[in-house]
Amino acid sequence: MSENVVPFHKPTDPPAPDTAPTVLTVVPDAPPARPVPLWVRSGRAIKTGVTHEKTRATVRAAARHSLYTFNGGRIVARRTWDGRTGSRYERMIRAAEAAGNLEAAEEWEERLQRFRAARHHRRMDLLHSPVEAAKGVAVGAGMSIGVLVALGVVMAINTGHVGDVITPLSATVDFIALLIRIVQVVWGPALTIGPFLALLALWSVGRKQHAAPAWALPANVRGSEGEPITPSIVVKALRDLGVPALARAIKEMGDAGASMLGPIRIAGCGVEVDVTLPSGVATNEVQNKRRKLAENLTRHEHEVFITIPEAARTVRLWIADSGALDEPIGPSPLVTDETLTANYKTGRAPWGQDLRGDAAELSVYQRHLLVTGLSNQGKTAALRALALWLALDRTVQFWIADLKGVGDWAPFDGIAKVLIEGPSDSHCIQATEMVEDAVEEMNRRIEAVRKDPSLAFPPLIVLVDEAQKAFMCPAKGEDGRPYGGAKATSRYFMAVREIHNQGRAVDVLMWQGTQDPTDQNLPKLVREGAHTRASLVVGTESQAEMALGAKAVNAGAAPHLLRQGLDKGTLVVASDGIAIPAGQSSITVRTHFIDDEPAAEIAARAKALRDGVATLHAIDRTEERDPLADVAAVIGDAARMRTDEVLKRLHALDTAVYREWNNIRLKRLLEEHGEEPKKSHGVMVVRRDDVARALANRDADGSASASQ
Repeated sequence: MSENVVPFHKPTDPPAPDTAPTVLTVVPDAPPARPVPLWVRSGRAIKTGVTHEKTRATVRAAARHSLYTFNGGRIVARRTWDGRTGSRYERMIRAAEAAGNLEAAEEWEERLQRFRAARHHRRMDLLHSPVEAAKGVAVGAGMSIGVLVALGVVMAINTGHVGDVITPLSATVDFIALLIRIVQVVWGPALTIGPFLALLALWSVGRKQHAAPAWALPANVRGSEGEPITPSIVVKALRDLGVPALARAIKEMGDAGASMLGPIRIAGCGVEVDVTLPSGVATNEVQNKRRKLAENLTRHEHEVFITIPEAARTVRLWIADSGALDEPIGPSPLVTDETLTANYKTGRAPWGQDLRGDAAELSVYQRHLLVTGLSNQGKTAALRALALWLALDRTVQFWIADLKGVGDWAPFDGIAKVLIEGPSDSHCIQATEMVEDAVEEMNRRIEAVRKDPSLAFPPLIVLVDEAQKAFMCPAKGEDGRPYGGAKATSRYFMAVREIHNQGRAVDVLMWQGTQDPTDQNLPKLVREGAHTRASLVVGTESQAEMALGAKAVNAGAAPHLLRQGLDKGTLVVASDGIAIPAGQSSITVRTHFIDDEPAAEIAARAKALRDGVATLHAIDRTEERDPLADVAAVIGDAARMRTDEVLKRLHALDTAVYREWNNIRLKRLLEEHGEEPKKSHGVMVVRRDDVARALANRDADGSASASQ
């Protein structure tokens, strides 16, 4: 057995004959640790004591209160000097001249002249005041003594004692002597306490002005989060931006950069200021350093927006109050005002608020719409808010394809004439055919307008949510043409392009919502055909350009700089249908969120304005059609319906089956079952009761045949 290894077993229990003995390894004792030298322990103790938070707090407190007193004296001295001289007016004159405001400079110069004239008069008065003061004192003393003597005479006459004549005068002398004794007693302590009171007053002035370095201030004051924006802070932030030409120019300016800034204006939940950059500094050099500029202004990156106004070499900074953008903006007027109505032509949809806190209202009149962004950022909610408002105009028709299919658009059942819901390829095919039907409707309207220019048609909104699915659909039709894709052979792509080209002339409008735009799922020709383009947060600057266009992004639109998950519902909008500040090409809108329950209530108000719209849901086109049942389905709850409207709805229900149907074919169908269209006020109509009776007759005939 090796060294340091011994057998181990219980003394009372011998090891089992077939069991190997248990061994215990004995590890030699470790050598004792070397003692730490005294100088090392002393150094560690000193370091711990010096760096301890209590020590640091004590040092900060001592420095803070000392500097409060010292800088308080400087502040009082400066105020005294400003009060006695015209230096304050001279500073204002120099600042006005640096800003190029000559009118203000002249006004301050006039004030300075008036101040100097008044000071001269006061000094001249002081030259004559000693003599006048002496005369006044003599006259006052004489009158006072005379009054006291007269009072003493009255007392003497009253008491009969001649000595009472000087009693008032002696009492006055005794009172003055008492005052002198009081002053003699108080004067010594006052001389001792006076300097301490003066220092306390200076300390109080310094404390109120926080006249100490930031590191010495208390923790609740030291944090600069939410620091008010002042001209000096803006200039300092620009100077420290890391642009050498800008920093040199600010240092060389006689006014320390004040002439660069326009007025700082309150703008909603923040402030706005225009900055005219010096020669040699490009606007994109400031735009590219948005994060650093925001941190220099003691803000987060998402709280500073940089746009390019029309003026040359100028950037417009909008700086939010700290934390203001994380606060909710409140409910939509659609929810709070049940009397609110819509007007497609003249109205504006209450979409949300801009960064200034003003209402952001969008006109949708003859404007195609594109809303894009990453998944789960509020795209469908933004689209639905517009559609809910427009649904309150009873003249507007909706054809909707929801390729997400989770019920977001369910409130439009009974409002939309077509509602497709589902994410499969078959739903994408149906959505494509719906858009193609809209193209045919557009062409029918155009042809009718050519014959009669006075005709007007109800607005038709063709809305496809999650449109990227339609573009990416791999299915092909019987003719071999793909439903999806971005080429001229793509049925969905070409249908959207045709509506973009001519639809607005006859109020057939295309609204699309799509995720994560790329050239594959949102072709260039389609995205550029939209008049109103809005983007939630996207991943890259190139995607921002796809969503809004290069012009808007180059001018400062930055949906790629929004915070994913934290800026839900925040859109950057480029459109002539919304009020955009002068000189800007886009505006940032925080949209109202309308939840499912309020959306259902708004939809119910919209349905009450309409006359029983029968919503057509997508039906599998591979099944055998029942024309009579389809006629009953498209009529729905309406008592009667014009024959041309019935044909149009049959066509929308299944274009392949009912493409060739006309009034004669519809009449023949009803006659086969013992009914036929009738006239109402001179217009051919199909009555719901007639169709129901025809269905009953057919079912009765079928039952009789089966029994035989």
